[in-house]
Amino acid sequence: MNKLLTTLAAGSVALLMSASAFAADVTMRISLQLPMKSHLGQNLQLFKKEVEAKSNGNIEVQIYDSAQLYKDKEVPAAVGSGAIEAGVASLTRYVGDVPAVDIFYQPFLFNSEEKVRKAVAKGSAIRGPIDKAIEGTGSTVLWWQAYGGAIMLSKGGPIANPDDMKGKKVRVFGKTLGQFVEATGGAATLVSGSEQYLAYQRGTVDAGMTGVSGVKSRKLYEVMDTITITNHADIEFIVVVNSKWWDKLTDGQRKIIGDAAGVAEAHVRNYIAEIEADAYKVAKENGMKVVTPSDADIRAFKAASSSVYEQYKAKAGPLGAQLLDAASKL
Repeated sequence: MNKLLTTLAAGSVALLMSASAFAADVTMRISLQLPMKSHLGQNLQLFKKEVEAKSNGNIEVQIYDSAQLYKDKEVPAAVGSGAIEAGVASLTRYVGDVPAVDIFYQPFLFNSEEKVRKAVAKGSAIRGPIDKAIEGTGSTVLWWQAYGGAIMLSKGGPIANPDDMKGKKVRVFGKTLGQFVEATGGAATLVSGSEQYLAYQRGTVDAGMTGVSGVKSRKLYEVMDTITITNHADIEFIVVVNSKWWDKLTDGQRKIIGDAAGVAEAHVRNYIAEIEADAYKVAKENGMKVVTPSDADIRAFKAASSSVYEQYKAKAGPLGAQLLDAASKL
């Protein structure tokens, strides 16, 4: 009996030692508000695969999707305080600390893929200062995730010009986008991404704006029937890590994570056009009507929303002026 107990004890110790030998040295939890099947979720999966392969499992990446841990608006504080190692947030979630981030929501400013790519390039005259400013919140930007152009969602007809906006309650995901809605005749309601399906389903809002990939990943075609391709803003998400946690990593660990971030960023940026095209296809297959505004409609939107620029200049200060100047040179 004693011999059996000794054998069992030895086996248990061996198992514990074996488990310990394979335990990760570093755990990196990432909060994501979107479903794992979304292109941002798939992008995190690519990052996870790269990191764990290159570190031989010494760095474990855990992804908590669908706002399991934090909603989008809670991510900046959660990561900045160290409550979680990393998170994905819409860039506009930093507007309270860095008002200039809403440069990307100035109406029709980044109206081509070429301009967007130049603006979001690492170290560019626009992204560089934004990344630096976000460091002041206790977070370090790892990479930017493309989400595409902003579109309008509606039911019973398109939002193709300011006349269509009048009297509508419109879901937005940032104050500057709310200013765009109000300037063009609508009433803005701030609703997080994870809650917009219910907002449309319950009639809390009449219309809304999002990226078209969200129509597919969140099945918004079940509650709305029309997409208007306004592309009036460029939607960017950022993956941030707690700066103190980041600084405690070894140079080798930071290199592995940084290299994987570079792979993930390039992949999502290069495939965003394909991702959007697929989302439009899915929307149409599920009965949605897709409307492209006329040049005259876009001019009307631009004229009606010119005040958004003035409000941005007043709030964004010297950094905002610097970014607008850089954008004018793209």
